[in-house]
Amino acid sequence: MEQITIDKLYNDNKGTFELTLLAGGGGLDKVLESREVQRPSMALMGWMKGFAHKRIQILGRTEMSYLQSIPKEELSERIIRLFNFDMPCVIVSKGIMPPPVILEIADKKNIPLFSSKLATVDLMNRLANWLDIQFAPKVYVHGTMVDVYGVGMLYTGKSGIGKSECALDLVERGHRLVADDAVELRKHSDNVLIASGTNLLGHHMEIRGVGIIDLERLFGVRAIRMQKRVELEVRLVMWEELPTHERLGLEMQTNSFLGVEIPMVTIPVSPGKNLTAISEVIAMNFMLKLYGENLAQTFVERLNEEIKRKSLIREYLKEDVE
Repeated sequence: MEQITIDKLYNDNKGTFELTLLAGGGGLDKVLESREVQRPSMALMGWMKGFAHKRIQILGRTEMSYLQSIPKEELSERIIRLFNFDMPCVIVSKGIMPPPVILEIADKKNIPLFSSKLATVDLMNRLANWLDIQFAPKVYVHGTMVDVYGVGMLYTGKSGIGKSECALDLVERGHRLVADDAVELRKHSDNVLIASGTNLLGHHMEIRGVGIIDLERLFGVRAIRMQKRVELEVRLVMWEELPTHERLGLEMQTNSFLGVEIPMVTIPVSPGKNLTAISEVIAMNFMLKLYGENLAQTFVERLNEEIKRKSLIREYLKEDVE
C-alpha cells in the first residue's frame, strides 16, 4: 500500500476539511500509520498510559476550554508532555485559535498543527471516511470497467481481445466508462469492491489503429464515472480457446478479488459477434436475478414440467387399447 503522508491529507482535503496550517510545517512528510482519529482528553490531563499517539489527534471546544483554564506554566508543561509523542498531526476544530505556546512547541517538535472551521463531530466523521478509503486494501487489474444500466461490469481478458472497443461502443449507446486498461479495485467491506481509474490514465483509452483518445472530451461528462461498485466480471475468451461453455446459464461462476467473490460470465469471442448487445443483456439479466427472477431456472422448470406431463399422458394412453 502506498504511503499516506500528512502533506497528502492536507493538499487533498484543504477545502473539504477547511484546514489551515498553523505550525509544524516541517513535519508534513510524516506518514500516517493508523486509520483512526481520537480526542486526547485524558492525555491532556496527564494520563499517558495507553495513549494512541499514532492516530490523528483532534482538539475540540472541550479540550481547548480546559487548556485555556489552566495556568500558563502548567499549560506549557502539559503541551510539551503531549508533543513529546511522535504524533502525525493535531487538528483544532471550530476555528479556535490555540494559545501561542502550542504553536511554538508544534514548530519545535515538527508536528503539523492545523485549524479547521468544521464542528468536531463533522470533522471526525469526514476524516474517518477519507481514512477508510485511503487504508482500504487495493489491487490493480488489467481490464475495463463500465457502468451498464447501473450494473458495474469489469471486462477482463488478454490484450487485444476487444475490451476497449466493447467499452467504446457501450459509451456511444449511453453507458459510462469508469476505467480502461488499469483498473484500481478497493475493498470497502467484506463483500464490496469499488473500481476506479488511476490518476495518470484518467478516462483515456487506447484503440488499436487509432491511438489514445479521451472519452471525457469526446463524449462529455455524461460518458464517465469516477468510481463504481464491481458487481459482475465479464471474461472475454477466444472461441477456439474455450473447450466448453455454459449453454443454459444455470451454473454460477465466480472470481475472487481481495477475498471478495464476484459473479463471472465467460463470453466466447468470434468475428462479427455483437459484444455490446450481449453486454446489455447480461446487465439486464443480472438485475432480474437480483430481484429474484432467474429466467434460465424458470425455463428449465417449465420444460421439466412439460416433459413430466407428457410422460404421464403417454403412460396413461399406453394402457388405453381397444
